[in-house]
Amino acid sequence: MLQSHKYSVIETLRDGHRLEIRALTSDDRSDLIAAVARTSAESLCRRFFVPKRSFTDQETAFFLNVDFVNHVALVAVLEEGDRPVIAGGGRYIVVRPGEAEIAFAVVDQYQGHGIGKALMRHLAAIAQAAGLKKLSAEVLAENLPMLRLLSRADSRCARSARPTSCMSRFDCSD
Repeated sequence: MLQSHKYSVIETLRDGHRLEIRALTSDDRSDLIAAVARTSAESLCRRFFVPKRSFTDQETAFFLNVDFVNHVALVAVLEEGDRPVIAGGGRYIVVRPGEAEIAFAVVDQYQGHGIGKALMRHLAAIAQAAGLKKLSAEVLAENLPMLRLLSRADSRCARSARPTSCMSRFDCSD
């Protein structure tokens, strides 16, 4: 049985860099805050739908305190110089039996290297192992990179309750 709280895999990105995708831990607090600080306002707005430059203490606690049952979070870690840095992260939160909502963010300098795709693939595998059947993501209509990523996952996009976004759903079961 997959233990998502201990999840860790190494992948090689298209550009040859090694990427570790692993479970987020409470020890990642300062690295998570640093990753947010290195992410542009535009990228953060695409992820959170509102202008945001940092997290409140309450938001930080929410993002770090995951149970790996109903709330699963992974980070993508690269070597920058001689130290590991969080280059991106993704999570899902179960919204109803059999379905979870996913979300991703990748630090700008690492966008376009396949990190979001890798995070989505690993989150889908964890979701499938947990018995989930569907994943969904609410995406701003202007977030073309995320819409392209989801379209490659054979998702179907429908209007969201928000006029500026769409809800994309795809199967994660066999």
